[in-house]
Amino acid sequence: METIAAIATAQSPSAIGIVRLSGEETRRVLAALFTPASGMAVEALPYRRMTYGDIRSADGTLLDRGMAVCFSAAHSYTGEESAELHCHGSPVVLSEVLQAAFAAGARQARPGEFTQRAFLNGKLDLTEAEAVIDLIDAETAESARNAAAQLSGALRRPIESVYDKLLDVSSRFYAVVDYPDEDIEDLSREETERTLLCCEETLSDLLGTFARGKVLKNGVATAIIGAPNAGKSSLLNALVGFDRAIVTDIAGTTRDTVEEKATVGGVLLRLIDTAGLHETDDLVEQLGVERSKKAVEDADLILALLDGSTGLPASEARAAEMLAPLELAAKSGKPWLLLLTKSDLGGGAGIVPDKDWRTPEAIISLSSVTHEGFEALEAAIRTLYPAPKGDTSLVTDARQADAIRRALDSVRAAKDALQSGMTPDVVLTEVEQAENALGELTGRTAREDMVARIFERFCVGK
Repeated sequence: METIAAIATAQSPSAIGIVRLSGEETRRVLAALFTPASGMAVEALPYRRMTYGDIRSADGTLLDRGMAVCFSAAHSYTGEESAELHCHGSPVVLSEVLQAAFAAGARQARPGEFTQRAFLNGKLDLTEAEAVIDLIDAETAESARNAAAQLSGALRRPIESVYDKLLDVSSRFYAVVDYPDEDIEDLSREETERTLLCCEETLSDLLGTFARGKVLKNGVATAIIGAPNAGKSSLLNALVGFDRAIVTDIAGTTRDTVEEKATVGGVLLRLIDTAGLHETDDLVEQLGVERSKKAVEDADLILALLDGSTGLPASEARAAEMLAPLELAAKSGKPWLLLLTKSDLGGGAGIVPDKDWRTPEAIISLSSVTHEGFEALEAAIRTLYPAPKGDTSLVTDARQADAIRRALDSVRAAKDALQSGMTPDVVLTEVEQAENALGELTGRTAREDMVARIFERFCVGK
């Protein structure tokens, strides 16, 4: 394969920046760039040991002084001869070093090409390769831990176990059919059924993790709703840690949805601050209210706010306006929390309405000024979205979930065919379809265009 090169670190000033090389001509390209201070020839540099020296351009101009390290094909990330140049982290310096590598015969690596080569050379399967990008993109500690577990094979191992069991069923069938004169013991109906039931249980358990996995990877779409001046924007600002939304004492300041991410109780929330829900003749405010209602429809979780500093007003119309967001949350069918805001201002006696609505998952009194009640909010979020237990790996990718779902459907169809007394070839057809689906998951039977699409998600240099 051609020797590729790319900057592997962020394109911003930093203490250290890395340029990566991989391919058969790695040593030759490195020799054109790097001169060890010890006088040793680049071709003689030991593997996996940092060597200090000069880094020069094609015309011999000194670009930097840094470290070089080489990796053998057997012990490199890509499964090829590889090297890294560790420079000072100036984007200009790194760009000059990369251009020098191109002048020496390397070409620009495509997005994800280093990891794609690792996959093609058997260093990673597809689940582990996808875990690399999940680890890079992780926004919470839980997400990073789950990706790291998948990178070490936590998802591959149960999939391979199921695949091997199904392969044993299909291979024994073909052996008996193709070699009738050989003394090959056929699988009994009972043994085949036990195998299919075991595979069904494993795949069903894996697929059952996808809902939580999506939350872990993408976050929880969380609508913050309430009447005007209920403290929605103040809560958003307190959760994200900076003034993301404008806050004033004037009701109706927020007229459009404002979105921001925050980690609450270890869970990534995609917060949507909405316009106050109320009746209005103002056309702009009406549009804001409609967008607020749409945010509730699209949300996974609803934080319904009620001003807890006062009791409900005597006016039925005003009280109905304050409670309308709560009713919307209760009738949405989504998990919801009732947050009584402005606890630092006191009051709030009898504020919780006695209505025949679906009860919230929790009722929490809090202050966006003092952060009183925020620990209770974090605990409620953790209860709704608990962390995975032990070494359990969650399925986080829709492609993976689809492959598991198709494999599970085929295993169930094979089991049903067996139990209903259909001919063995019907069972075999479903078993082989399950094998193909699992092969797509790990990369055994994945199409070239699908593999290319997966690695397009990666950044250049990884």
